[in-house]
Amino acid sequence: MNLKRLSAVSVGHLSIDILNSSVAMILTVLAVPFAISNAQIGFGVMLYSLVGSLSQPFFGLLADRLSGRWLGAVGLLWTATFYAGATFAENYTFLLVMMTLASLGSGAFHPQGAMVASAAGKTRASSATAIFFLLGQMGLALGPIIAGFVLQSLGLAGARTIAIASLPVVAWMALSLHRPIETATEAAPAQPGRRPAPAPSVDRRLAVILAFGLLVALRATVQQSYYGLLPKFFADQGFEPAVYGFLVGVFSIALAVGTLVGGILGDQLDHRKLLMGSMLITTPFTYAMLVVNGWPYYILSTLAGFLLGIPHSVLVVMAQKLLPKRQGLASGAVLGFMFATGAAGTGLVGWVADFVGMAAALRWVALIPFLAGISAFFLAKQPQPQPVAVTSPVAGSD
Repeated sequence: MNLKRLSAVSVGHLSIDILNSSVAMILTVLAVPFAISNAQIGFGVMLYSLVGSLSQPFFGLLADRLSGRWLGAVGLLWTATFYAGATFAENYTFLLVMMTLASLGSGAFHPQGAMVASAAGKTRASSATAIFFLLGQMGLALGPIIAGFVLQSLGLAGARTIAIASLPVVAWMALSLHRPIETATEAAPAQPGRRPAPAPSVDRRLAVILAFGLLVALRATVQQSYYGLLPKFFADQGFEPAVYGFLVGVFSIALAVGTLVGGILGDQLDHRKLLMGSMLITTPFTYAMLVVNGWPYYILSTLAGFLLGIPHSVLVVMAQKLLPKRQGLASGAVLGFMFATGAAGTGLVGWVADFVGMAAALRWVALIPFLAGISAFFLAKQPQPQPVAVTSPVAGSD
């Protein structure tokens, strides 16, 4: 692996996702002084994610043109700047505008980052991408914890320090990623004595694409709903920001570890079976973590987060293999779709929570991984080369 490039882009992912995961914390802390409802919290998280998501295919094309240079550092700097500007908010509208502008930097960073990480991994693209996403997931985990302590002690003004702390990472990325990445290589020729598996029919390809999209959307809805709405779920139970930031962080750290393990397993196991198994097993734990207290919560949320994280990097690598010479576009498309559908789902769950309560709404969300596992069943099986009989030459023949 090219560790210089991989480490720079991965630490950048850590930094930008610390900022990203603090948005729900800020909205929750301001819920009382700004009179923000559950629906407005869900809408704020949804809008932040949607703008950052829908812009990713465009930024993915730009990343292909720049060959992985500069865009990640600029994206992180952009997000940090508008994130800091949001701390001066005096009303919900101004906060929403600044946070929405900040999300464009995240949209620029992610497709370029996934593209650089995959290229840095060379023959171990899935493992390298998993390391990249591990640091991102760690950022999502640390964001609520850091923001909880900072917001509780210093208020919105203290959150500016989180943005300022990312500036050295901007410089590191700019210095480390100024060279273009290597272009994708051509597919390896077929091995002698083997023939490729027959191409699937049009209907089968369409079914696989639909199943893949549904799997991405369902899993993203669970992940982003938990990230965006668990703070309010715990706040409704009377927990302080520092406490519920830690509770959300436990789930997020476990999800980060699951992302790393999933990427490593993705280099060795059948993707379809890995995705199906992890999603089907997740459901009991995503539900149970919402109905327990004390030490059982830590065990159950750890298992839920770990299993939910396994498919993340595998799904991105699967998309990149479809467009080996347009990995920026492929990364931007799958990540954009992932974040957009998750954001839409979070907004819907927040709206429903105003009618049935946050606890009831999240319990329905907890059942979604089972549907994602069923969707994985319809994915294409990884092709297995089929041996072809080879006739030995007859002794004495010309």
